[in-house]
Amino acid sequence: MSSKSVPTNGGVYRYYALIMLMLTFMFNIADRLVMSVLIEDIKAEFMLSDTQIGLLAGTAFTVFYLLLGVPAGRLADRTNRKTMVAISLSLWSLMSALCGAAVGFWTLLLARLGVGVGEAGGGPPSASIITDYFAPHELSRAMGIFAVGAVLGPALGYAAGGLIAEAYGWRWTFVILGVPGIVLGLIIYLTIREPRRGRYYQHAGEQSGATKGVDTQEPFMTTMRSLWTNNIFFRVVLANAFTNIPSFAFAIWLAPILMRNFDVTSGEVGVYLGGALLVGGVPAMILGGFLADYLAKKNPKWRPWYCALAVLLTIPFWTFCLLSNSLEMTLAFYMCGYVLLVSTQGAAISLVQSSVLPTERGTAGAISSLLTNLLGYGIGPALIGVMSDNWADSYGSMSLNYSVISVAVVSLTMAAIFFWWVGKAVRIDPASPARATST
Repeated sequence: MSSKSVPTNGGVYRYYALIMLMLTFMFNIADRLVMSVLIEDIKAEFMLSDTQIGLLAGTAFTVFYLLLGVPAGRLADRTNRKTMVAISLSLWSLMSALCGAAVGFWTLLLARLGVGVGEAGGGPPSASIITDYFAPHELSRAMGIFAVGAVLGPALGYAAGGLIAEAYGWRWTFVILGVPGIVLGLIIYLTIREPRRGRYYQHAGEQSGATKGVDTQEPFMTTMRSLWTNNIFFRVVLANAFTNIPSFAFAIWLAPILMRNFDVTSGEVGVYLGGALLVGGVPAMILGGFLADYLAKKNPKWRPWYCALAVLLTIPFWTFCLLSNSLEMTLAFYMCGYVLLVSTQGAAISLVQSSVLPTERGTAGAISSLLTNLLGYGIGPALIGVMSDNWADSYGSMSLNYSVISVAVVSLTMAAIFFWWVGKAVRIDPASPARATST
């Protein structure tokens, strides 16, 4: 535990820390996705191929994010977490701003690699800090507020990025969106206090006689074996990964689907989808966390059970969304499904963090993020593209719709099964740590 760690006693300050970390998450997503709205301008100026664009937009970020995620999580379990967040945020924001100074493919690729390196160190320590600021009975709502950043990030990256690019060009877009992150990193370093690591776990552990792992980090392989045999962690990670496959799929493919199936421009699509994200996503993230905490007071198994139910109910909405002949109904069905799906994120993140030892939380968060990004961001969209190409002769412009539906139905069904499976491992005794190894 850092010598600068201080006890925290709840109150308003912890919500200040939570909002700062939520804004960090927002810039994480925005700096990652802004590239997509700038692709055509960058491609034209540097005369790049689609393969090079694919490397810049996806591979350059994802590869290093995945490679460095677990080491960064490991570091978060034994160092000052708020300092790590501040440094990571400032680094990826600086590298994002430097994208605007690129003179060709290779310099832009190096800057994008830097964005991935920095962002790998942001998520795990943020979730770990929040877990030590909020008691277990209010953790889902706190994680729901934190996850609002995942809604505000795309809105900032897509909407603000597009508007800035139209007014000032793609280079200044990177700079204007990058500089505020550097400033926020400095604010976090100066104003966020490092909470005492594992204080809520320690309280529960003292009641049940299990206090090992609160302060001392175990060797890497010991930690990995501990996580592998932790049924709650293992099952939640699988459930959340399958939940995010269709989430990423819709984020990437819904815009071209709307433009192919309806007479709308890219600007109109951006307004429609950005509005749906803000109007539906922000309250869903927050209220979903509150609802999961309320249900868990009656029975802690309701956290994963609520997730399973919400994920299942998403399936018909998103299926009808892609089968509708009306733009208005398509958007309405999408928004309903989106509200249900993102309402699970607070509970899911809290289950990951509360099921592991305090000195495992950064590593646990990194592993969860790694699998989610690998399946949802690295494999899912590409698989849908291949399916759409293969089905084009049979289904024409609807081939993409059917591909997304197929992947979404299978993934969400698997996610619901895994969340139900998590419920079987959750202990009902609230006095004991949430960790479980039973079947």
